[in-house]
Amino acid sequence: MRLSAPIHRLKQRAKALARDEDIPLNRALNRIARQEGFDNWSLLAARTAKVGPNGALLEQLIPGDQVLLAARRGHGKTLMGLRLILETLKQGRTGAFFTLEYTATDVFDRLRTIGANPSLFEERFMFDDSDCISGGYICNRLADAPHGTIAVVDYLQLLDQKRDNPELSVQVQTLKSFAQTRGLIIVMISQISRSFERSARPHPGLDDVRLPNPLDLGLFSKACFLNNGSMQIVPAQHG
Repeated sequence: MRLSAPIHRLKQRAKALARDEDIPLNRALNRIARQEGFDNWSLLAARTAKVGPNGALLEQLIPGDQVLLAARRGHGKTLMGLRLILETLKQGRTGAFFTLEYTATDVFDRLRTIGANPSLFEERFMFDDSDCISGGYICNRLADAPHGTIAVVDYLQLLDQKRDNPELSVQVQTLKSFAQTRGLIIVMISQISRSFERSARPHPGLDDVRLPNPLDLGLFSKACFLNNGSMQIVPAQHG
């Protein structure tokens, strides 16, 4: 399906709609997406992504990697994470999705939109939406996960919300050490600050990652940034 305009123009249209009708931006984005024939904006953004079904990002990941997957709202970062898991499952490996944002219905519906039948991967796909999700919790849940398992965490900033959780930096360090020791791949979805939208750059960078509290982004081995249907992968060497 061809869009009526480039995705950045559609986003501008949604912003104008949100302003004119005094409605939340995500609601305006979803309305524009439905006009283009998609159920919501995330699906529209994913449709325009220049990432092939074989997973250009997955091909660059190795056991022990901890990866930052970041974008502004509505640019397909959650679907990218699910695609990574799907491609991993197709290879006969194990995948896990930890979310503090979505319900099981949301996630399984999204898997179906990208051609996945979750029931076919029951033994190798772990879904967890517990309110207890933290770095330590994820390590415990993956204690028996085989080498090469990919785990997507949705999302970084929500790990920092509960006061009884360790500091975010401690959680991320715990996950990094665990991934390296066990030969797993941890992919952490992240928000990008609104200020990026005022820039003329084609992709966000490490300086655009929204962090409520300090975090050494060098704890990530790679960073993947999505924007307007394209992807950029860079080493996560901050500063």
